[in-house]
Amino acid sequence: MKLWGGRFESGMDQRMERFNASIGFDWRMYDADISGSVAYVRALVKAGLLTEAEGDTLIGGLEQVRQEFAQDQFEIRLADEDIHTAVERRLHELVGPVAGKLHTGRSRNDQVATDLRLYTREAIHRLMAYMAEVQAALVAQAEAHPDALMPGYTHVQRAQPVLFAHWALSHFWPLQRDRERLADAAKRVNVLPLGAGALAGNALGVDRDFLAGQLGFDGVTPNSMDAVGDRDFVAETLFDCALLGVHLSRLGEDLVFYSSAEFGFVTLADAYSTGSSLMPQKRNPDSMELMRGKAGRLIGNLVTLLTVLKGLPATYNKDLQEDKEPLFDSLDTLDVALPIAAAVVRSLTIHPERMAAAMDDGMLATDLADYLVRKGVPFRESHHIVGRLVRAADGRGIGLRDLPLDAYQQADERFGEDVYRVFDMRESVARRDTVGGTAPSAVQAQLAAAKECLR
Repeated sequence: MKLWGGRFESGMDQRMERFNASIGFDWRMYDADISGSVAYVRALVKAGLLTEAEGDTLIGGLEQVRQEFAQDQFEIRLADEDIHTAVERRLHELVGPVAGKLHTGRSRNDQVATDLRLYTREAIHRLMAYMAEVQAALVAQAEAHPDALMPGYTHVQRAQPVLFAHWALSHFWPLQRDRERLADAAKRVNVLPLGAGALAGNALGVDRDFLAGQLGFDGVTPNSMDAVGDRDFVAETLFDCALLGVHLSRLGEDLVFYSSAEFGFVTLADAYSTGSSLMPQKRNPDSMELMRGKAGRLIGNLVTLLTVLKGLPATYNKDLQEDKEPLFDSLDTLDVALPIAAAVVRSLTIHPERMAAAMDDGMLATDLADYLVRKGVPFRESHHIVGRLVRAADGRGIGLRDLPLDAYQQADERFGEDVYRVFDMRESVARRDTVGGTAPSAVQAQLAAAKECLR
């Protein structure tokens, strides 16, 4: 018997039953559904709609159903339609007709919205813990290699020298913003829709604030029509997941580049690499390539839900059944991807000698321009002067430090013998000691701030 079947004379077409059913994916919300139902039973007792004995019977039955799910002993049937029907059907088998009182004043509309919020709230906390593990791995690598210099890149071209630790922390801060976004989203997730009924509210005096307290919600939804149709919290969570996926993809891209033979800055552990079925010498960074690929999946899930939501009229519509699979898929993807990202970073082998070998004098061209700036030359002018010197060195096939002094002085008479002091990579790095810079002192301050974030 369907929960809604009283006004129908005939049963559903079997194809329609399969098309309509969500039990194949929403079963995973069993714990949230049962927790919501237990709280609702207590609210019904408080409202005088159930006796204490009836409440105890229902709660005992619900906890038995929860145990069956937890022990993988629950038998799911297609006729169950969804997780709510499945739980109520089994509850009726266990405790008899009193199970029919569980749904008093409650709709599947406010029930599923509550389940999904409970499920999403727990998932957000789990993701935030996984993200902190990736951040901690980045901090650990930064601390382990405080003096390693490497080329910094723009446009995938050598740009300026930076500390390896500075690079590692450049991936810490996007993840910190992701964690903060998820923490902020959790505030909007943690609002209770239960008690909204199908759309018009509860007519039987159920105390919604009591329900919120029972389930750990910060408050209740202010409008019953909005409560059952609101999936903003799912869209927001999916956006946060998508942007997190983009940040993981960018970390993956760097590691794919840096682990190649052409760079050789890092080596991925065997546990997170694969080989070629044809070429025995290959060592492929497939863990990080998959990290890039998963970003497309996460972005697609966000687009799917936004497309579902864009044309819906007010309150609940069956289209909203399509909110769960994108959400579940994104959460499942990150439940696997984040621990892999943490493990890859944690187990990286760093090759400072390869990083140092990749440095060249051209990366200090800005330092040369700054040398002239300190002598009063406007930066735009000094930029052009140094550009001509770079061209001259390239023409001779030598580095900037190998240009004779007369070449510098022909370019600008303000160059002195001290110009050659510019060609010290560590000094170049040390000069960038403002907040957020790559100087050792600035990076140590970053590390302290990063550790504070993790605390």
